[in-house]
Amino acid sequence: MPLQYQDQVNLLKDILSNHQTDCCGSVSECEQLERLIKSLMVNSNIDQNNKQVLDQIYSYSQSGINASNLDAHIELHQEQLSQWVDNIDQFS
Repeated sequence: MPLQYQDQVNLLKDILSNHQTDCCGSVSECEQLERLIKSLMVNSNIDQNNKQVLDQIYSYSQSGINASNLDAHIELHQEQLSQWVDNIDQFS
């Protein structure tokens, strides 16, 4: 059963919040972020500013998948993670 729009937004926010608070994560979480973003990008409810945020998160997740030290990658992006979580609140 596919996730509804709000469920996708909530899951995206949960993963990013966990990365922010725990300063660690997994490659599978980064892959999940990519899948969520691809799905959200085709949604007509997302405006252009929010698509830019999604593009940034997508790049973050791709870099995370390929990072030799994922935890260091997450720590390096703490400020952006905080901004993205705040921005996601505006999606609904």
